[in-house]
Amino acid sequence: MQNHKRRSRLIIIVLAVILVGAGLVYAFWPKPMLVDIGEVTRGTLTVTIHEEGRTRVHDAYVISTPVMGRLLRVDVQPGDEVVAGETVVARMLPTSPTVLDARTREQARAAVDAAAAALKASQSDLNLAKSDLDIQVEEYNRALQLLNRDLLSESQLDQAQRKVFAAQAQRDSAEAVVSMREAELANARAQLISFDDPTITAAGTEDTEELIELKAPASGRILQVLQQSETTLPAGTQIMEIGNIDKDLEITVDLLSTDAVRVSAGDRVIIENFGADRTLNGVVERVDPSGFSKYSALGVEEQRVKAVIGFTDPPEERGNLGHGFRVEVEIVISEQNGATLVPTGALFRQGEDWAVFKVVDGVASIQVITLGENNGLEASVTGGLEPGDQIVLYPSSGLTDGAEVEQRQTG
Repeated sequence: MQNHKRRSRLIIIVLAVILVGAGLVYAFWPKPMLVDIGEVTRGTLTVTIHEEGRTRVHDAYVISTPVMGRLLRVDVQPGDEVVAGETVVARMLPTSPTVLDARTREQARAAVDAAAAALKASQSDLNLAKSDLDIQVEEYNRALQLLNRDLLSESQLDQAQRKVFAAQAQRDSAEAVVSMREAELANARAQLISFDDPTITAAGTEDTEELIELKAPASGRILQVLQQSETTLPAGTQIMEIGNIDKDLEITVDLLSTDAVRVSAGDRVIIENFGADRTLNGVVERVDPSGFSKYSALGVEEQRVKAVIGFTDPPEERGNLGHGFRVEVEIVISEQNGATLVPTGALFRQGEDWAVFKVVDGVASIQVITLGENNGLEASVTGGLEPGDQIVLYPSSGLTDGAEVEQRQTG
């Protein structure tokens, strides 16, 4: 009986020792490190330059007083539609002409000759613009015929159509310049008015005043009115600004010079954060060849280069976007299709090379890779990884080569 009790006690002690030992082994047995595991994918890598820009009307026309006189109250308001050569935007009463001395008269005559020459040059530019428009229309018609015979792509037809639109805009601009030159010539001739002219002297004896009507030099909208109330102004004082928002709106962006060297005319642009939930499309039209210094919000002097971006979407897609509005643009400088993509959070330096932790059968091992383009979120891999490979995202400093890892459960 006593032997039986000793045997039972021994069995209990042995079982207790075994359980304690198993618990200790389980407690101190190395466990896989919990990590975030991602997958190498195949897709399109788009590299962009993100900047803030401002809209503007490319050809904004400033209406000024042609002679010294009293400007009557301006009735037009910003946003009003105007038609070139028809809409009267302001009225003024000229003051009495003064007698011209010999030197002033010669200067006035020279100003008339210069204005006439400028008008002749602008008329030549208008003829050239009309000729270019005719050529572009013929090119578009030929392209349309080639497209119907499947000898031309639709993108080439779109390019031909864009050239027609550009030629039309150039013609409209040339017509507006001719109108401005005619006004300048009339202004220059007005400077020759003198009391020596008997007809003027006779007119001056009467209590009549000739009302001068200032007409819009170009079709578009009133952008801003600089002089609203009735007042007496000298010649050349700015009254208002006119521009065509629908056809002539563009975006200017001040790029860092290090970014500007990577941007070329024709690059695609994504326009966003302009007040709507959608995005607009544009294209880089020009990058200035010279830069300028500008201080950032932190007081750091930066070298900037101005770039001009044109809209490619129809004007009705822009909503109420107007002159001087803030927008954000993403200039696409590289677009690679079918690239092997890896999140940038998985990358780290291994000596002079880039590397990731590749996961195979629950074991993380360092894999040296060759990188291509990088847009800050994803990077293209040209060697070392294949689509479908498992990698560790945001590896910690405690993760070592050959360590066992396990996917961290979220939620």
